[in-house]
Order: sequence, then structure tokens, then C-alpha cells
Amino acid sequence: MKVLLIKDVYKLGHAGDIKKVADGYGRNYLIPQGLAVMATPAAIKQVDQIKKKADLFRAQMNTEMSTLAEKINGVTILFASKAGETGKLYGSITPQMVADAISEKAGAEVDRRQIEVQPIRTLGEHKVFARLTADIVPTFTVLVHREGEKPVIEEEKPVAGSVEEATAAPAEQEAAVAESQPEA
Repeated sequence: MKVLLIKDVYKLGHAGDIKKVADGYGRNYLIPQGLAVMATPAAIKQVDQIKKKADLFRAQMNTEMSTLAEKINGVTILFASKAGETGKLYGSITPQMVADAISEKAGAEVDRRQIEVQPIRTLGEHKVFARLTADIVPTFTVLVHREGEKPVIEEEKPVAGSVEEATAAPAEQEAAVAESQPEA
């Protein structure tokens, strides 16, 4: 079955594309959801209009979602969970739980279908992607630790010769000079 996409469909194509899909997928999902129409000669004549409208909509969504992406990018979310001796969880951290936590932290709604992660079933640090639009995919970290234990967050260690060490060194040198001089 050939269909003309009216809206962008993840892993299928952008609006205005003509795609060949399985009959059941087109008839039972794409057409009833309003994502596509049958690729008839009359519908094919509207391809340019559909593409222009979709490009405007995509640009608008990218500008709206870029502020949310800035809030989400690089964030660390902590989850406390019961786990066995081997680090395997009794249960799992689901994409819905991750979406709820990131929505609370960012102050904007993020749907579970936008979170790209399989259910997390082990302790530790996991990288997670949020597909906000086709172009904007911020990355954040989910840190799962045992209940009752303090989470171990790996912080960036300063590199030798960094600004922090350079500013601390003169102060230490002045203190050492002051101690070595006899008081009058």
C-alpha cells in the first residue's frame, strides 16, 4: 500500500513523503491516526503544500523545544531502588518513571514515548535520550542506587594546572613566607 504522509512519522518519514507500507500498518494505524492518506493522484498533487506546511510546523516545534532541551541536557536524575547482591534491581525503572522525573525537574511535560531507554534493571549510571523532535535529542543521566545508601556521583576532577590550583598556590606560598619570617 502506498501512502502520502501528512505528518512526520518517527522511523518512517517526513510529511509529504510517499512511502510503501504494509497494508495493515497503513489501514489500521497511519490512516485512522491522521498521519497519512492513500497515495491517490489527487493526493499526490498536494505534496508541495503538505511539505511547506510541515516545514513551518517543524521549525516552530524546534524553537519551542530548544528551551526545554537546554533544561534537560546534562541533567542527572537519581532513583533509589531495592537491589540484590549482584546489582540487579527487584523491579525496574521504566520510561514512564524517567519521564515523570524529568518533567518535574524541567518544569515541562515530557511524554514517556519521547524517552528512548529500555527499562533499567541494574544499579549504576545510564545514559538516556529524550527525542523531543526529529532534530532535538537532549541527553541526560539516570543514576540508580540502592535504597538507604548514598548515591556515588562521579564528579569531574580538576586537571593539573587548572585555574583552581593556580589561584590556591599563591595564597599557600604567602602563608609559608609569613610563617618563616620572624615576628618583630
